[in-house]
Amino acid sequence: MRVATGRPGERQLLLDAASRDWLVRLTGQGRERDDAIAELLAHLAEAAHFVLARRQALVSNFPRETLDDLAAEAAGEALIQVLEHLGDYRGASKFTTWAWKFAFYEALQAVRRRSWMGREIPLEDTAWWSVLARTPSPQERLEQHELLSDLRSGIEHVLTPHQRSVFVALAVNGVPVDVLAERMGTTRGALYKTLHEARRRLRRHLSA
Repeated sequence: MRVATGRPGERQLLLDAASRDWLVRLTGQGRERDDAIAELLAHLAEAAHFVLARRQALVSNFPRETLDDLAAEAAGEALIQVLEHLGDYRGASKFTTWAWKFAFYEALQAVRRRSWMGREIPLEDTAWWSVLARTPSPQERLEQHELLSDLRSGIEHVLTPHQRSVFVALAVNGVPVDVLAERMGTTRGALYKTLHEARRRLRRHLSA
């Protein structure tokens, strides 16, 4: 496989024939582009189904219809991402392999979002300490206790109430950022900004 670099025209000359054909058709117009998008969507749906099938532990409680919906949802989101990032493709791998990665990510994200449907998102100040206190072994070292104590102090006294809620939901309880953004009526970017500031404050607290 030859890696494609340089200007768009040079890049296409360096791609393998199949990958070059994908790019030409997807950046074209009319029926040819529509057919290419339909083929790509089918490929992404197949990739999403494969990802879900290989992760039975994550989807074992989902009915078959839900899995089909998840695969379709992931494929649709992956298609949008692929089309938006066509200019980033450089030919380090085959085009279908490169596109498959988007389906892989979106399938996992779809599972995480679906797993939180109908579940309460813990945002209250009293909810986070019990989560941090859970440990895999009953014999913890003193340093671990001290670190948890310092972290608890930082979360209680250093973070603002909003930063604490976002940090607890995203960093402690693993709530998908898309789910939290929808529940809180905000955007992913705003939540990431809040989480970044919360982590910065906590690092400064722990260093002190």
